[in-house]
Amino acid sequence: MRTDSVVRTEGMSVLLDRLGRVDAERFISLILREPFNYTTWRENLNNEAISLRELSRQAMEHTTS
Repeated sequence: MRTDSVVRTEGMSVLLDRLGRVDAERFISLILREPFNYTTWRENLNNEAISLRELSRQAMEHTTS
């Protein structure tokens, strides 16, 4: 198992590589603002396979409600 420090460092590296500095910082601030619990969300997610488009649609409905 990796340490918290390693996970943080690798996660930040991925964010910077994929999003760039500005959007990586924006992503972090969005996550900190939202009362979102990924573990709870994942446990409540249907076990049926859904498309990425459908998952995105459901997420957008959740953010607008």
